[in-house]
Order: sequence, then structure tokens, then C-alpha cells
Amino acid sequence: MKLAADLHCHTISSGHAYSTVQEIAREASTKGLEMIAITDHGPSMPGAPHLYHFGNLRVLPEEIYGVKILKGVEANIIDYEGTLDLPKRYLKMLDIVLAGFHTYCYPGGTVEENTKAMINAMKNPFVDIVVHPGNPEFPINISKVVKAARDLNVFIEINNSSFTVSRRGSEENCLAIAKKCAELGAGISLGSDAHIAFDVGNFHKAMEVVIAAGIKEQQILNTSVDKIKKYLEEKGKGSVPKAKKASKI
Repeated sequence: MKLAADLHCHTISSGHAYSTVQEIAREASTKGLEMIAITDHGPSMPGAPHLYHFGNLRVLPEEIYGVKILKGVEANIIDYEGTLDLPKRYLKMLDIVLAGFHTYCYPGGTVEENTKAMINAMKNPFVDIVVHPGNPEFPINISKVVKAARDLNVFIEINNSSFTVSRRGSEENCLAIAKKCAELGAGISLGSDAHIAFDVGNFHKAMEVVIAAGIKEQQILNTSVDKIKKYLEEKGKGSVPKAKKASKI
């Protein structure tokens, strides 16, 4: 199964990542990806960019090295009500919005509190993907979260970094989440969560989980740029880049 896009990438603007937009796009082009999403952390993450950073993403070209660029955010869920750390006026400017729990940004809670927070975040009409929900630091009711994602038309991420350098102990939860997505027909997005350009397009471990869980190709968002564009346009995100000549750099 070939993936056309990496929808979870971080630049130096996140404060704890090590590559530029240009370096990430060049690596994506080298690896044959057609699209990437620049999804730096929301402002409540230590070292993350100011709100103005997200308002100014419009300066990025729609294509770099022939790779389409989605301008987005990995927003932080900051309370049990599912509040995000980016106001609506900024969220509505973006092509794609990821949301998830992070240490230092979210207080943590019981399974019930975490489940409530994640589902409430998915009810935000600007949220497209819930990221790394298998993190054992923030346990959730998997059945309730996956059912809500399906019903709210939000994709669940299987995060490759959760099996390599981050969120140790995620494997069992991620497999359980993927199996529940297969059972209920919820949508899946595979993300590298790259914090350096060399990891862009690295889905190896995440793909193993998806295959083991019996996920069907049609359930996976980033198998096709057309599928991504259709989904985001249905959600009212009209600025999604259209096919055109690559920008010269």
C-alpha cells in the first residue's frame, strides 16, 4: 500500500524539531510524496511558536519541489472540555488541524475525563485528525473515541513516532485502536510525526499495525491526494492547494 502524503510534520518552529519547511519538502520530494502538512505545535507547548506564526502561514507556497503544502497545526487539547490552544480565528485560516494530548499542555485525568476531552475536541468543526490517541500517559475508552470519530467524520492517527522515539508503550493501545477502527469503519491517517526531515514519509511501523488490524485501504486518508482534498473541501477548507506547476526554489 502506497501513501501519497505525510500529514504530520514539524519544523524548527516547533522548538524541538530540527528542519526547515524547505528541507522537509525536499525530503518529501526525494521520497516521492505528493503532499505534506506542516503541523507545528500550538502555542501552549514549551518552545512553540506564537499565534502570529499560524496567521502568517499564508506566505508559504502551495508547492515546493513539486510537493503540495498544507498549512496546519498540531493543536494541543488543554482541558477536559476539549478546548484547543488555537482560537477559532486562526483555526479557520488553516488547511488542516490536528489535535491531541501532550505533556505540559493537558493536565491528564481518568479514562472518563480523557475520553470526554478527546471527544469534545473532535466536536470542534475545524479538527480533522486526532493524533497519537494510543499514548499510555492519557488512557481513553477506545470504543467510545473510535465511534465518536466515525460519527463526527474525524480521522484517527496511527503515529509512526509512537513506535520509535516517542510515547513508549503505545504499541498495544495503537493496535487495539486500529482494530476497533477496522471493526467500526472509522477513518485512519498514518503520520510520521517527523521532527527532522529524514523521518518525513516514514510510516513503516504504523503500516505494520494497520495491516495487522485489518484496516482497508479505503479507510486510510493519505493514500490519495484527491481523497485528502475532497475530505478537507467537504469540511469547508477551500484553500487546499490545487494541482499546478511546482514552485521554483
